[in-house]
Amino acid sequence: MNVLIVKHVGVEGPGLMEDCLREEEIPYQIVNLESEIHLPRLHDFDAIVFLGGSMNVYEEGRYPFLREEDLFIKEAIQRGKTVLGICLGAQLIAKALGAKVTKAPVKEIGWFDVSLTKQGSCDPLFCRFPKTFSVFQWHEDTFELPSAGTLIATSKPIHRQAFRYGENAYGLQFHPEVTEEMIREWMKTYEKEFVGVDPPLVPKLRILGETEEKIGDYQRRGASFFKQFFKLSMQRG
Repeated sequence: MNVLIVKHVGVEGPGLMEDCLREEEIPYQIVNLESEIHLPRLHDFDAIVFLGGSMNVYEEGRYPFLREEDLFIKEAIQRGKTVLGICLGAQLIAKALGAKVTKAPVKEIGWFDVSLTKQGSCDPLFCRFPKTFSVFQWHEDTFELPSAGTLIATSKPIHRQAFRYGENAYGLQFHPEVTEEMIREWMKTYEKEFVGVDPPLVPKLRILGETEEKIGDYQRRGASFFKQFFKLSMQRG
């Protein structure tokens, strides 16, 4: 088994997922498209993970690599590769499947509750999760559910939080890969997100406080999710 991890910006790496890959001794390769590195040959990999990023899926003029990535995702799904998209990655998968990606009614930055649908509670990757659980979010866009897709998790006001397409493709609007260190780094890197908030320190302190409270359970749940995802990839391989 071999896993490809696609990064879009340096600060948004695989985090907890990379720890799981090392623990399971699964070979993997990371490419950072921000560094103008082209995607490798698809047939060299059994599973592909598309991470988050500060760009939007409809900014192909500004970020030309998004066009190449769109074709890559379509081919990966057609060939039956096991595919996972996180935040921007989920939006890219939805777009590749013909669904619209638009501005969300609100930005979600910090900790929010999502709930599994009936189908989500039976899904092999989520069946060990509680019905409602907290997730870490950092996004301003949202996706429609792809045709023939299955809604896995939902919330208000962002209805579509996770979906499955077929048996091999998943898209998550939230970030199961984050560590506490990553959250602190994002808060520094994306400082502009707090401009206009008065006072700006309040949401930062709230996020940090909730992170200290929730990160332990969140990482245990995230590790279980990633291990099941890689198990699914091996079974399909």
